[in-house]
Amino acid sequence: MNIALALKIEQLLGIEEGFFMILQVYYDIEQQKKKQNSTHPNLAIIRSILFWDTKMEKLDWQKQKKAIIKRIFERGNEIEKKEIIRFYGNEVVSKALKYNKSGEIKIDLI
Repeated sequence: MNIALALKIEQLLGIEEGFFMILQVYYDIEQQKKKQNSTHPNLAIIRSILFWDTKMEKLDWQKQKKAIIKRIFERGNEIEKKEIIRFYGNEVVSKALKYNKSGEIKIDLI
């Protein structure tokens, strides 16, 4: 939320000035904490055999997310897929899986 919008809403509703911006700051802090605490998915759920060609602890879960998502959805089980969706979020996973090189839909997330 930006300051101009917050001021307009607060004025219309008769709420103390700055209330919504304080809420926005608390929300931003929570989002940052979630990012800091979640550098990788729960590795107890993901089988290391899926990454037979590398060590899982050496994966850069953010830079290599597209390849990781594709590998999990090609070779992983439902529990592993759910963990990847939890970690990256539905939108990121959907974008990574939407189309293959020939432009066909690769995997549907239901």
